[in-house]
Amino acid sequence: MSRPQIVIIAFSPIATDARVLKQVRLAAALGDVVTCGYGPKPAGVAAHHRIPDDAAVYPLNARLLVLAQRRRALRNAPAMRWVRAALVGQRADAVIVNDLDAVPLALDLFPAERVHADLHEYTPGLLSHDAGWRRHLAPLYRSIARRELARTGSVSTVAPIIRDAYAQLSRRNDIEVVVNAAPYAERTPTPVASPIRLVHSGVAQRGRHLELMIDAAARTTTAVTLDLYLMPNDPAYLDELRDRAKNVPGVTVHPAVPYEQLGDTLAAGDVGVFVLPPTTRNFEWALPNKLFDFVQARLGVIIGPSSQMAHYVERYSLGVVTAAPTVDALADALDALTPETVTHWKAAADRAAHDLSAEAAEGPWRRALVNRIGVAA
Repeated sequence: MSRPQIVIIAFSPIATDARVLKQVRLAAALGDVVTCGYGPKPAGVAAHHRIPDDAAVYPLNARLLVLAQRRRALRNAPAMRWVRAALVGQRADAVIVNDLDAVPLALDLFPAERVHADLHEYTPGLLSHDAGWRRHLAPLYRSIARRELARTGSVSTVAPIIRDAYAQLSRRNDIEVVVNAAPYAERTPTPVASPIRLVHSGVAQRGRHLELMIDAAARTTTAVTLDLYLMPNDPAYLDELRDRAKNVPGVTVHPAVPYEQLGDTLAAGDVGVFVLPPTTRNFEWALPNKLFDFVQARLGVIIGPSSQMAHYVERYSLGVVTAAPTVDALADALDALTPETVTHWKAAADRAAHDLSAEAAEGPWRRALVNRIGVAA
């Protein structure tokens, strides 16, 4: 008997997309995996449909958006057309489609009951600060949530508050949460250094206001270093951060490290830091993988008052939530650091590492795949 066939669709470079790679790893243990996304073939898959780099989803056709033909604009995006042609006739016992904008495409190609939608963010609020987005695109994504998302076999997303928002739109009460946790790593917390080592990893994106961390490190009275490992999403902004860091002793901006090396790199630190001003709905509701990377690296955690991150930091006593998403509030939190406090935080991360691991989080994906493979077989 042939193995079940599992199709995974993502408009991202799958070989470097940590969340989608976890889906690939899980699916490969259950069947033959066919991926469709940007970039090279991920390890462990039977086949890969590589979307051309010049075939993008965005920007959508402005004329169609102005004419309120939003669905036609999305359907006619070059990447959507390419994937539709590539996957016509593709056999699939189960399908994982990543992100809300790809859900209509998946339902065009495969029976709805075989499709699991994994939603990485609250797409209707992605650029909620932008008037054009609110007028032209937010209505499209609310419509997809009400119509197509309501029809898929199952749904998961990254945070409880995002689950609740999609549940309200789709009128379904079975959406599950799969947090962006890293795989469990067997580690022992390291002794706290002097100066205390602060670390951050992520993308150099201007809207995240990463300079806030650099300025707080310059202002604090506690002896700290700060190492930032950043992907060059905005090269001009990354250059600005490097220039700013040069003026602050102990602050260094590094290139991003490959994901498989990230845990060991972070584990050389003491405290993971991420203070994200809530300039968009998704920033306000953020529950990013870096929080769970910090836990697997056995670090203490300092975050801003982002509700979803704060829930885990406070529940597991991982660190501290600043009073505000500002330089002054972060500097105040750094001023209060002591080696003893950080030692307690690192021990708490060690205790929480199993609970906050990918293996503990991935149950909804496994159930979705097993249920579909069983039905299909």
